[in-house]
Amino acid sequence: MALIPATILTGFLGSGKTTLLKRVLTEAHGQKIAVIENEFGDENIDNEILVQDTREQIIQLNNGCVCCTIREDLRTTLSDLAEKKRKGELDFDRVVIETTGLADPGPVAQTFFMDDEIAESYLLDSILTLVDAKHGQAQLDDRQEARRQVGFADQIFISKADLVDDSAVEDLAHRVKRMNPRAPQRQVNFGEVPISQVFDLRGFNLNAKLDIDPDFLKADDHDHDHHDHDHDHGEHCNHPHHHAHDDDVKSFVFRSDKPFNPAKLEDFLGAIVQVYGPKMLRYKGVLNMKGTDKKVIFQGVHQLMGSDLGPKWAPGEKKTSKMVFIGIDLPKDVFLQGLDQCLI
Repeated sequence: MALIPATILTGFLGSGKTTLLKRVLTEAHGQKIAVIENEFGDENIDNEILVQDTREQIIQLNNGCVCCTIREDLRTTLSDLAEKKRKGELDFDRVVIETTGLADPGPVAQTFFMDDEIAESYLLDSILTLVDAKHGQAQLDDRQEARRQVGFADQIFISKADLVDDSAVEDLAHRVKRMNPRAPQRQVNFGEVPISQVFDLRGFNLNAKLDIDPDFLKADDHDHDHHDHDHDHGEHCNHPHHHAHDDDVKSFVFRSDKPFNPAKLEDFLGAIVQVYGPKMLRYKGVLNMKGTDKKVIFQGVHQLMGSDLGPKWAPGEKKTSKMVFIGIDLPKDVFLQGLDQCLI
């Protein structure tokens, strides 16, 4: 059986997750979606579009989708759904997990890697994070959960942008970009997002098509330029407050044209994950390793990391290793110097 794609939808309270979900469920895309709600709050989607039958944990929606709530752990729920699909008792094409507004998406994402049974049934497609343009800055200031959700994202949707002026949206977008430069951002109104921007994003895929998002690298270069030339001139002269937020969730990039020594790199990454794992939200890279003519693609969440051989380096292509780390108060110097010492 083909793997069932799974999407994790996260975002702070009131950011519009439910609106987006309703939109996805009611849009005529011909896909049957199983929704797993990580909470039963006042906001659950059942009141408007569900056929009520709360005796069972799995509820059929009137558009052929199914919905279930987690009263036990996510693993059990996923495994039940996969089994019902295998037996033909439930028909669905993909799973969306809506986390509670205060949740850390890390453990949810880890479920897909740590458990063999889940890994054999599901493919984690991406983590989508909604950020509310009106309250986002304050939430990012006050709540680490909100900052972590941004750090984990593969795709960021800025919602409610119509409620604030353009410069406020720009400031928020800039701040979020500094926290997580590898996640593309889009503004969404009233949950109106084309389905193609929500599903099959392959944000978690270790395949090479992904490489590191080219925009991510551009954004990074761009950022360095700004640091070098200060903010006294250029397009951001009206926004001297861009850099006022010293968020604990930050990102940095390591680049080198020298190949890595595989044994040294493995030891070093193993060591830093031991020490900093809980603070390492997402990390990812395309590496030039001694001993192989193929790209090595690696990524991780917290203490879990995996790597895969990608395609060969193209003739004439510059063999540059690029790694990005997103985490909470990570010691950039320790990481960069350590990686440097793993080069041939």
